Amino acid sequence: MRYRRVTIQGASYFFTVVTHERQPLFRDPQSVQLLANAIAKIRDRHPFAIEAQVVLPDHLHAIWTLPDGDANNATRWRLIKEAFTRAYCKRFESPPRTETARTRGEQTVWQRRFWEHTIRDEHDFVEHVDYIHYNPVRHGLVAAPRDWLHSTFGQWVDRGVYDPTWDSGEMPELPDWAKRH
Repeated sequence: MRYRRVTIQGASYFFTVVTHERQPLFRDPQSVQLLANAIAKIRDRHPFAIEAQVVLPDHLHAIWTLPDGDANNATRWRLIKEAFTRAYCKRFESPPRTETARTRGEQTVWQRRFWEHTIRDEHDFVEHVDYIHYNPVRHGLVAAPRDWLHSTFGQWVDRGVYDPTWDSGEMPELPDWAKRH
């Protein structure tokens, strides 16, 4: 069966991108910076807006909005993964490769695919932005979203969307789709 992605030109998409075998590559702030550099490099050539993003030790979530007339998020992710992998392997020791990866000439930095969801409406957008910003708390990495450095939460606070103390207490009720992840 051939995997098919829904592509809508100029749409907003929620993504989950995971490291190979959930290696915690992004525990090191230098790796997070290498990822930021790779994203910036690709955005220069293939523009998109990052609406929200969080980078956790072994995966990341993001919402992107693509330009009108453009639906090619898969190429952007491929290029970002390639640029990050080259920079990571130059800076750090390459992760051990499986026999399959060696045969294909691949590194074992990322899972081969990524998960995406086309944002349907404003409510769906807000739910996914909240999910992104609450994710470090959900994974037990920090007590409140403001405490996680590798997130766009602070930008959203600066815009007046969130109070800096948002969800510092009890975990908010997550939408049904988030309970499955």
